[in-house]
Amino acid sequence: MTVERQQLIEEVRRTGTLAGLPRGHFIAGRFVASASGREMESFDPGSGKPFAKVAAGDAEDVDRAVAAARSALSGPWSRLSPAARGEILMRASRLIAECAARFAVVETLDSGKRLSEAEGDVAGVVRAFAYYAGAADKLHGDSMPLGPDHVGLTIEEPVGVAAQIVPWNYPLSTAARGIAPALAAGCTLVVKPAEQTPFTTLMLAELLHQAGLPDGVLNVVAGTGPEAGAALVAHPGIDHITFTGSVATGQRVMRAAAEHVTRLVLELGGKSPVVVLADCDLDAAVDGVMEAIFENAGQICSAGSRLVVEEAIAQPLLDRLVGRAQALRPGHGLSDAGIGPINSPAQLARVAAHVDRARAAGNRILTGGAVVPPEECGGGWFYRPTIVLARDTADPLVQKEIFGPVLTVQIVPDFEAAVAAANATSYALVAGIYTRDHARAWRFARTVDAGQIYINEFFAGGVAMPFGGNRKSGFGRAKGMAGLRSYCKLKSVVARI
Repeated sequence: MTVERQQLIEEVRRTGTLAGLPRGHFIAGRFVASASGREMESFDPGSGKPFAKVAAGDAEDVDRAVAAARSALSGPWSRLSPAARGEILMRASRLIAECAARFAVVETLDSGKRLSEAEGDVAGVVRAFAYYAGAADKLHGDSMPLGPDHVGLTIEEPVGVAAQIVPWNYPLSTAARGIAPALAAGCTLVVKPAEQTPFTTLMLAELLHQAGLPDGVLNVVAGTGPEAGAALVAHPGIDHITFTGSVATGQRVMRAAAEHVTRLVLELGGKSPVVVLADCDLDAAVDGVMEAIFENAGQICSAGSRLVVEEAIAQPLLDRLVGRAQALRPGHGLSDAGIGPINSPAQLARVAAHVDRARAAGNRILTGGAVVPPEECGGGWFYRPTIVLARDTADPLVQKEIFGPVLTVQIVPDFEAAVAAANATSYALVAGIYTRDHARAWRFARTVDAGQIYINEFFAGGVAMPFGGNRKSGFGRAKGMAGLRSYCKLKSVVARI
């Protein structure tokens, strides 16, 4: 443990907060108060107590931010070469690495996640900015062979002012995977972090300004979805929207975007299967399933929340998973306990309601299935790691996204039934399989509808691999070169010679 990291943890334990947290929106290169003067409290999920206040934005603040972004779009930023944009992103990557301990502690304090998980997120953000720094001057079009009398080519141009709606479960990493490619492409941005987790996005904006980003290129407005988010996605000055969140909210964003025919990338929910076949490496499968569902207390859109296991190994696999789940001890994220808290009381109530309905419907709770009493966990919002054996595929336990530490189990007779189960929901974000038979693994990859397939490992790939879903999991892609092109508009040019 570094000295800085330990000092930051001790400061939080002593005072309940950290000094120097941003308090205003970041607009046109500086922190500013809300036009209304209003603020909102931010809570530490590990203690259930407020630890800081931040500006509460509305349509007037969004107007200011969009105006700053539109002005910056035609300013010095537009005249920078792609290589120069890349240099700013690389400086930002280095600055984030230098401030990694503070970013991780603030992310844990704000979102609740375990410190080791937050540190992994920060390392991923460092890598993301370095990746897109290198990609900025490699974004090119194509030439077309039109014959001896014409030259044809395509140009990738920045789409314009991009809006980002960032969720509360991965505040820093989700913000970065949108901000970095948008800047590499030459866009300007207005970002609205979740009201529950605004701080690391605001810190990131200030750091990028220090790295050399011109005023107004990146703006962050804190506030609630109804007051700030809705105003942002409906704003006529926005050229592109990237939204990460629930299906219901994503549908509202689509309706708002349709009014101005605004481009849109949606990354929505998931009910992702992890298929475990009888010929698998059982140790690797147990480790993979545990990580897939209990990382960040299951609050991951791509969580492996459905275990589809071949009947021949169901009992030994479940015995080991139940034992491992029961050994996870809840605790404040800064203690790096076995499992961290749920982000808010509202989300905790939603998780509990899902499991209570499943129990009442006759699904068998193998372990967990209860809220952790406040006196057992320091007053925070915790749910016990839960494993439930589903009655049948049609049960809401199988079909609905729970977004908590709840693993649904489906036992199937063979590979064909496993594929059918994997495809049996309206979501199609990710899917994983554990097997030693690579022919069957690749058949699974071909036949299962999902934006990404993992073979013998879950959450694999990193920033270079495109990420996104199909069907009710959304459309469009983040990360990789596909994510970079999301922030471009293609222009075709034909010349007669």
